[in-house]
Amino acid sequence: MPELWAGTDAGKTEHHCTTIDANGTVVLSRRVPNDETELLQLLGDVLQLADDGPVTWAVDLNAGGAALWIALLVAHEQRLLYIPGRTVHHASGAYRGSGKTDAKDAFVIADQARMRRDLQRLRDWDEIAVDLKILTARRMDLAADRTRAVNRLRAQLLEFFPALERAFDYSNSKAALLLLTGYQTPAALRRIGRTRLTAWLGNRKVRTPARVADVAVTAAEAQHTVVPGEKTAARMAHTLAREVMALDREIAELEALIEDRFREHRDAEMITSMPGIGVQLGAEFIAATGGDMAAFGSPDRLAGVAGLAPVPRDSGKVSGNLRRPRRYSRRLLRMFYLSAQVASTCCPVSRAFYQRKRAEGKKHQQAVLALARRRLNVLWALIRDGRTFAASTFTPAAAAG
Repeated sequence: MPELWAGTDAGKTEHHCTTIDANGTVVLSRRVPNDETELLQLLGDVLQLADDGPVTWAVDLNAGGAALWIALLVAHEQRLLYIPGRTVHHASGAYRGSGKTDAKDAFVIADQARMRRDLQRLRDWDEIAVDLKILTARRMDLAADRTRAVNRLRAQLLEFFPALERAFDYSNSKAALLLLTGYQTPAALRRIGRTRLTAWLGNRKVRTPARVADVAVTAAEAQHTVVPGEKTAARMAHTLAREVMALDREIAELEALIEDRFREHRDAEMITSMPGIGVQLGAEFIAATGGDMAAFGSPDRLAGVAGLAPVPRDSGKVSGNLRRPRRYSRRLLRMFYLSAQVASTCCPVSRAFYQRKRAEGKKHQQAVLALARRRLNVLWALIRDGRTFAASTFTPAAAAG
């Protein structure tokens, strides 16, 4: 029974699959549409060539256009490896020929799967992890859209009403955004006055309406010059303020969905028991890891994926030169960094560790990263043992055990 390796260069509409034997000889090379019927036919043909022998599959994408193909292989209990596109690109230089084709890339993927023993096996994510991956990605998009809208709003106000632009923090003040949906120009604010503006804001449930009205009218009284294009700019400010408020509502609704789904995960209680990790960061952790620690094997492997395990850059007489790896999950690093930053202020154990690192001469960022690395070990142990965090009973030795 021959052993085969099948590499797939995945695309949006078509994939190219090349299958090789133990000698590296091509036994099948085919381009197939990204369609279930065609992909099942390819799967059957390769398994027939193997004649009940083992087949190792490899892909250069772990999502996107390869999602259907991955789902089919996992559903049929096939051994599937993931080879990042960057790895394929660098490996291609060691193969004959300088040209690049889908067939060559598929062959390189198959050959790398045949020779290498350090490739990560793709596993089927549970439904909650997939849902959280989709929801958290959408939340990040909305947060970026909101930041852009607020920046455009501030820039627009600066062009015709700089005093009002300085008066409020539009990224955090709902009252300021609500104000702009009704009044945007100095003349309009002076005309309505403090008393009527206070009543208008109060009717719309604004907190401290008198203070907001006083700040806005004071800004209006400081500017009597009408800037060219004021009317059009005011309409744009009105539109942008409504856009930010709409994004706030959508983000709030999405966060409620994320929390409900995250609470259903088996590890939710253990994850959120860690100081500094709330529902949103916990959901980010599940979304970035798939919620299955067995896929990583050890906390050291997870730290490498998160960019928290430095790699040596030694050469000749230069030693001890450590750098962050080039390839790591930025979402996972962000989650651990933010949670460590919060824990360094609210958790006595984390604060003591952070202060010890600062006393050793480390900068703030270095100390937070060191704390994040230690907390990763603790979180791993919590999930491994199925228990919640207790600062009085948790020690570094227990986390590493």
